[in-house]
Amino acid sequence: MKGLSYLVPCAWAFLACAAFCIVYNIRGWMLVVASLGGSVGWLVYLLLAPLGNDIVQFFLATVVTAVNSEILARVFKKPATEFQIVALLPMVPGGGIFYTMEYCVIGNNAMFLQTGLHTLGIAGALAMGILLVSSLFRLGSAPAAGKNRTK
Repeated sequence: MKGLSYLVPCAWAFLACAAFCIVYNIRGWMLVVASLGGSVGWLVYLLLAPLGNDIVQFFLATVVTAVNSEILARVFKKPATEFQIVALLPMVPGGGIFYTMEYCVIGNNAMFLQTGLHTLGIAGALAMGILLVSSLFRLGSAPAAGKNRTK
């Protein structure tokens, strides 16, 4: 029964990513491949729940989706952002943004700051995961020094 508790949220993540692909005109196999990236990222997030820190969960799930996106970009000869933007969709802290603004509007300053900082932490974890993987892939694919010299 535990597997089903992971399967259903991942299926919803896949469907949300697929709908996003349709809106942004990603069709055919790219729709399926990009949407699978989102569901795999969400599965990693769920599997890391025993860590007890959701910001670390989001960071590690983003690292997995970013590696996936960089690999798929090379396999399909497409930009990595095409896969990464779709894969990040389930992890975007939309609820946190909503509640932060709600607390701001009703004047609950303590909850506004707490929720806002937590949402900012999640957004920062997503950005840092992408930055780390993207930088490492760029370093790994840089041409060797002096290899392309002209005389």
